[in-house]
Amino acid sequence: MKNIFRKKITYLTLFCVLFTAIACNEDKFLEVPVTGQVSGPQLLSEDGLDGLLIGVYAALNGNDALGWFSGQANWLWGSIRGGDANKGSDAGDFATIIPYARFEQTPTDPEHFSKWRGSYEGISRANIFLANLAAFEGYTEEQKAPLAAEGRFLRGLYYFELRRAFLNVPWVDETMTDAEAVLVPNTVEIWPNIEAEFQYAMNNLPETHDQVGRVNKWAAAAFLARTYMYQDKFTEAKTLYDDIIANGQTSNGLKYGLVENFEDVFKGPNENHKETIFAFQAAANTGSINNTNHEIAMNYPYNTGPSGPGECCGFFQPSFELVNSYRTNASGLPLLDGSYNNPNNAVKDDYGLLSSQPFTPDAGPLDPRLDHSIGRRGIMFLDWQEHPGDAWIRDQSFGGPYTQKKYSYYEADKGTYQDGSSWTPGYHSINFMIMRFSDVLLMAAEAEIEVGSLETARMYVNMVRERAGNTVVVDPDTGNPAANYVIGTYDSPWGSQDEARRAVRFERKLELALEGQRFFDLVRWGIAESVINAYLDFEGNILPTNLGSGSTFTPNQDEYLPIPQNQIDLQQAEGSDGSSSVLIQNPGYN
Repeated sequence: MKNIFRKKITYLTLFCVLFTAIACNEDKFLEVPVTGQVSGPQLLSEDGLDGLLIGVYAALNGNDALGWFSGQANWLWGSIRGGDANKGSDAGDFATIIPYARFEQTPTDPEHFSKWRGSYEGISRANIFLANLAAFEGYTEEQKAPLAAEGRFLRGLYYFELRRAFLNVPWVDETMTDAEAVLVPNTVEIWPNIEAEFQYAMNNLPETHDQVGRVNKWAAAAFLARTYMYQDKFTEAKTLYDDIIANGQTSNGLKYGLVENFEDVFKGPNENHKETIFAFQAAANTGSINNTNHEIAMNYPYNTGPSGPGECCGFFQPSFELVNSYRTNASGLPLLDGSYNNPNNAVKDDYGLLSSQPFTPDAGPLDPRLDHSIGRRGIMFLDWQEHPGDAWIRDQSFGGPYTQKKYSYYEADKGTYQDGSSWTPGYHSINFMIMRFSDVLLMAAEAEIEVGSLETARMYVNMVRERAGNTVVVDPDTGNPAANYVIGTYDSPWGSQDEARRAVRFERKLELALEGQRFFDLVRWGIAESVINAYLDFEGNILPTNLGSGSTFTPNQDEYLPIPQNQIDLQQAEGSDGSSSVLIQNPGYN
């Protein structure tokens, strides 16, 4: 295998090949646009299989043809719908996002089709690769096993995304003919299939690779454990987490651990560090923006700085509710009772003010992760400048005064980790971590609470909190901390499972903010209705033009996206009374 998974390697697309068990069909849900064709003999070679496998990896970040929301970043599906952020920008630009933020989506809205199509694109590529690998006579079965494990891991990951986003989805693999594939219903639970993919990968992948971006056995174990957590299989998850935390390592041989300083986790020069479980390997200045971390290219301050000069883009603005969540008490612990949104506790920088108006910086105690994760007026934005307020906000009355910092590139990265070849300089090559070690620690803490030890869970949470206090944002004029940063650990044992759950769940909110996980966490915890409706009520009163009056999360419906109506219409079977749909719509959308 060539060094094709390292940085600065051009993205390779191979679609609709001649030798495949699942062909591309423009009328079916496995639709893949034809951008190149090669023949069977070319694919049945080491180079051909290499190219096909690259294509399976490349689909992780979606691409422009599939839509902005087709990849693994989940900034709409996991973060905006989870209350981490507002749509941002203004009311007119990308208005198709608004129904999802308000939980008013319908089966015919366009954006969730991007997630469906992007995931099935990855599955289609995986099926093509696995079919060709099985047919190739140049490898022994022993040589094929780790390659098949990569393909099956990736296929499992794409199906995992579909299952948690759409609930009821059809399972199609490389053994099916075209005629069989288009008749697969979405009425069979696919969690067992996903488990089998990750289990096979864990059993057959090596611990390390020469090419750092390739998945290893420990990443497969971590995703299998996450799959268990989504099914409340806490005992099985705990067993895996014990092993992962004690013995796991990255594909490039680093013992899993937390990067010493939180601010360094998302820096381009530090990527593929010891906290990386699995990441999309982005590259800049290759001649195609599809190689970059392009799915989040619009999510930087409006007009100047990382987005300028020009008039882009200002999407994905952190919510008031999220910013307030970083308030701490005098001991540096979060306000788990929800009082952080009370007027006397809420972070008051820009609170209710136009970003062009004067303001007094908030002096209350704050978790330092706030200013490593979120851009606030008067605080340094990485190495660019102090966040200027109105110059970096497109429409505060719609999106609020804040901008996101995670995965923003530094001014020092221009021309290296940043791609200046397209319409916005927001395209960059900082790898997107689909899972990182702090996520594993906090998931492990959850598993310990349910079947293990509250004390072990407390230890894992404190590891994350201790790291959070290692570095703060500094005022360049004074050399002092830019705000009143106070963060502490849980030094007293938790008195109950409920108390422990509240602490761990809130820690995930703070640590993984804006990383596409929040909504899915709320659903799997069974608390989405209460938490999201409280958020919609609070945030909607501040930004009524964004969330609208009366936006409501409807239980037994809004936990999942609707099956795209065009897919229901296209997937037809001949019944005794004529044509009928193979795919069944999710509850609440009929």
